[in-house]
Amino acid sequence: MKKKAMIMAALAAAFIILHITPSLALRTQVFIMGYPKAAIYSGIIEDTYHNEVDQEKFAELNAKAYTLTRPPIEEATQGELRNYLVKKVGFLYFAEYYGEL
Repeated sequence: MKKKAMIMAALAAAFIILHITPSLALRTQVFIMGYPKAAIYSGIIEDTYHNEVDQEKFAELNAKAYTLTRPPIEEATQGELRNYLVKKVGFLYFAEYYGEL
């Protein structure tokens, strides 16, 4: 029982650590999407265009748009997976692909 509790605590701690900052949440999402190299080596910058255009929408969502400087290339469409939306929920951040809107 003690071993099971330790494993659960370690998994919870890892989840919190991977979602404690916007950049870590974004890198975690890109890694989970199947692009570990891009998750590690790509730079992350704020997407000023989407943050200005969708300012009201993002304020309601408590979110910000970010762009990868070296984005992964999706094999099926050969499109760059460049823009992501990072939402803050409590003290944790969660990222999702935002697209080329």
